Amino acid sequence: MMVKKLKALAQSDDTQLAEAVRASAQQIWQAGLGAFAKAQEEGGRVFAKLVKEGTELQKRTQQLANGKVSDVTGTVVRMADSVSKQAAGSWDKLEQVFEDRVSRSLKSLGVPTQEDIQALTKRVEELNKAVSALSGKKPAASKTAAKPAAKKSAAKKAAAKPVAKKATKTASRKAAAK
Repeated sequence: MMVKKLKALAQSDDTQLAEAVRASAQQIWQAGLGAFAKAQEEGGRVFAKLVKEGTELQKRTQQLANGKVSDVTGTVVRMADSVSKQAAGSWDKLEQVFEDRVSRSLKSLGVPTQEDIQALTKRVEELNKAVSALSGKKPAASKTAAKPAAKKSAAKKAAAKPVAKKATKTASRKAAAK
C-alpha cells in the first residue's frame, strides 16, 4: 500500500512526496519500536517459560539418573554378594580338601588321630582302675601324668597286650594299603 501511495505522490509535486516519505519513515520507525517493545515483553515471558521448562526437564532427568544409579548400585551389590558367597564356598571346599589330604597323609604315616589318643587315654584310665582294684589300692587321679612311677609301670605291663594287638592291626592295614 505504501508503495502505491509513493508512486502516486511521485507523480505529484516534490513537497508532498517528501512529506509522504517522512510520514512513512515515521510509521516504520514506530512500527519497529512497537515490535521491539512487543518482543521484549513477549521475550521476557518466553524466557521465563523456557527457564521453567528447563528446570522441570532437569528434575525429571535427575530423577531418571538417580533411578538408574540406584538400579546399577543394587545390581553391583547383588553381584558382589554372589561373588563373595561363591568365593567363601570355594575357600571352604579348598580347606576341606586340604584337611582331608593332611589327615590321609598323617594316617598313612601311622600318626594317631585325636580320637585314637582319646580312646587310648580312656583305656589307660580303665586299666588303672582295674589294677588299683586288684591291688587293693585307691584309684589314682584321672590324669595319667600325675600317677606314680610304680603304677605307670604296672599299667604299661597290663596294657602291653591290647596295645600290641592294635599295633599289629595298624601294621597289617598299612601293608594292605601299599
